[in-house]
Amino acid sequence: MRKSEITRNTFETNIDMSLNLDGKGKYEINTGIGFFDHMLTHIAKHGFMDLYVKALGDTFVDSHHTIEDVGIVFGKCLNEALGDRKGIVRFANFILPMEDALVLCALDISGRPYLAFDCNFTVPKLGDMDTEMVEEFFRAVVINSGLNLHIKVLGGKNNHHIAEAIFKCFAKVIDIASSYDSRIDGVLSTKGMLEV
Repeated sequence: MRKSEITRNTFETNIDMSLNLDGKGKYEINTGIGFFDHMLTHIAKHGFMDLYVKALGDTFVDSHHTIEDVGIVFGKCLNEALGDRKGIVRFANFILPMEDALVLCALDISGRPYLAFDCNFTVPKLGDMDTEMVEEFFRAVVINSGLNLHIKVLGGKNNHHIAEAIFKCFAKVIDIASSYDSRIDGVLSTKGMLEV
């Protein structure tokens, strides 16, 4: 089992998180931001990972610190759970429909963090979550896990559907790229290493 457990406390947030990359999609999530909790449950459920998140943040300011810091901790947990990356497929892409929304995610577990985010929300908030924080969450994840992640919204009008499709699609590519292929000897790299 590829697992990680991290606690991170700052003056702005206190976060406890555990991740089992080889789980069954179980989750217990409470960040104090309802819509964000809803999005994180999709990562767990559709990525077949067990995820526990408890975050206490300065949400009286806004959602920024809590969402970004959860992204930081999730990225660190993911990096730790992936371990030495031996035998993993490494690359994945997925196109996911969510009613009117259509989203493409492409991923390389490369050790070289990069985010390309092509999405323009037309509302400032979804529930109590600022829509600009979707991109900031994924930026924090890739920086702290060494992922090369491209997210492109191919279509959609309903902002809730677009956001949900993004999180579900990310879950699918993580599940695929982190899976094992018995043909891979060591890591899938001519350099012989994949690390942050």
